[in-house]
Amino acid sequence: MHSTLIVARMEPGANDDVAGLFKDFDATTMPHLMGTRRRQLFHYRGLYFHLQDFDRDNGGELIEQARTDPRFVRISEDLKPFVQAYDPKTWRSPADAMATRFYSWEASS
Repeated sequence: MHSTLIVARMEPGANDDVAGLFKDFDATTMPHLMGTRRRQLFHYRGLYFHLQDFDRDNGGELIEQARTDPRFVRISEDLKPFVQAYDPKTWRSPADAMATRFYSWEASS
């Protein structure tokens, strides 16, 4: 399994609004088109963390391909009042907000 972690800033108290938007989005076929197997949202002191798990290491590519789908465009617009780029000066796409993994460990089966 491969994961991506998007980091952004989130308005205080927006948890329910953001969760509701993703609940509706995840009820569509979009997660399947992007290869998303699991989505988890976290917040901490004004920061927003969006963890997505994929079967393969191409999740970032699939997200980029989905950017023009009207459903992706709509959720991106709907999230704007609640979630802002961590660094607006450098943000051009979701890839610009993805954290870089520098260590990984898994328990043996």
